[in-house]
Amino acid sequence: MEESRLANMSAKYVFVTGGVVSGLGKGITVASLGRLLKARGCNVITQKFDPYINIDPGNLNPLEHGEVFVTDDGAETDLDLGHYERFTDTSLTENSSMTVGKVYRSVLQKERKGEYKGATVQVIPHITNEIKDRVRQAAGDGDIVITEVGGTVGDIESLPILEAIRQIPHDVGRDNVAFIHVSLVPHLDYIGEMKTKPTQHSVKQLQSLGIQPDMIVCRSDRHIPIEMREKLALFCNVEPRCVIQNNHAESIYEVPLLLEEEKFAETLCDKLQMEPRKPDLTEWRSLVEKQKNLKKQINIALVGQYASLWDSYLSVSEALSHAGIHQDVKVEVEWIPADDIADGGTDKLKNFDGIVLAGSIGEEITPGKLQAVEYAKSNKLPFFGIGNGWQVATNVSDYSEACGSRSISLNGGKAQTAYGDDSIKERFRGICANADPVFEIDSHPWFVCVQFHPEYKSRLTKASPLFISFVSEVAFTKTSKVEF
Repeated sequence: MEESRLANMSAKYVFVTGGVVSGLGKGITVASLGRLLKARGCNVITQKFDPYINIDPGNLNPLEHGEVFVTDDGAETDLDLGHYERFTDTSLTENSSMTVGKVYRSVLQKERKGEYKGATVQVIPHITNEIKDRVRQAAGDGDIVITEVGGTVGDIESLPILEAIRQIPHDVGRDNVAFIHVSLVPHLDYIGEMKTKPTQHSVKQLQSLGIQPDMIVCRSDRHIPIEMREKLALFCNVEPRCVIQNNHAESIYEVPLLLEEEKFAETLCDKLQMEPRKPDLTEWRSLVEKQKNLKKQINIALVGQYASLWDSYLSVSEALSHAGIHQDVKVEVEWIPADDIADGGTDKLKNFDGIVLAGSIGEEITPGKLQAVEYAKSNKLPFFGIGNGWQVATNVSDYSEACGSRSISLNGGKAQTAYGDDSIKERFRGICANADPVFEIDSHPWFVCVQFHPEYKSRLTKASPLFISFVSEVAFTKTSKVEF
């Protein structure tokens, strides 16, 4: 076996697959598991394998696939990496994002260079070996690597990935690998029953590919009776304690706590023969409890080119939520497509306490976006422009598609006050090198536009300073108006 495939033999590997339908929340499950393991002192690495042929999500329409999340090293990745970072407070790299397109490109480049010495290039072993190499590259010096396999078991695109992860226990030992299957247990209202058959069929598909799940995470909108969990365990060939229910939560940040009650991480650690450790979730519990009892409320209009799908600006809405929790303010966000403003006028902005104009530099400067900027100016409404929002406010169009973390020098103003420093590092997705990365209007109560994307580094436990400043100003302005 090649040396690259033997890297970090001491690591444990967890693979999370999905069944029945997409959109079950595999990403939140992975992020939550990462938080629970980190709370136990583990060095956790998270990773996403996407089965589509695109090289990365950078060219995908956000209305089809949600936002593009950018890492410190400039990788354009799936939005689930944002969840991973926000839950584990770990900065990921391009090694945490793989697509089948990226794998095929790498294999074909190696073939053209003669690295396979004239061998016939096939899915097995060349594609599967390349996929396994990506797992090991992500592992680094981590204790445990959690890899989410995108899509649903049964999709033709994901077959090479499933075959690759089937092989990994043979490479590193079965005790060092765990397979977790996230599946739907629906409740049929018209007969008043929950049904396990979809999950049974999904697991059988997985078993037919040579993968026996060690644990099943059951997504449901209500409590799953113990007898039903025992039935799933019997028919899916897992221990009853390994059938975990993951019901809908009021907040995604509550999910780790609910899964801790289910002994999710504890059972996994036992399956992987890891030393049992008591988790420290004190800060996390405190913040989740605080989120449930926020005393004030502000209403924010999030304007964007792709705002008809809320996933398109997921990191922005989460950063607003983080800032609100730290300011004891509930931030209600309404997504408003910029074209709706152009068609219907700025009346759509009348009932909001502040405006965020978001998007990646290089997007169109449309009439609706311009109207949002002018409305905020004329009405002295707190305004936060991010990426394309900066571009609209400054009318600068000379940009390059540079991504990743860069150092920024601040020259006073609200941005420097928020950060408490004149030198910071933030992530970009497109840059205008000859223009100041921060634009402010001094005569306005709070009008700040930035080229970079501070939302990418915001965490529940460490809210973005700029978002805190914006939310604080909006809350203060609203209170002042009420008192007046």
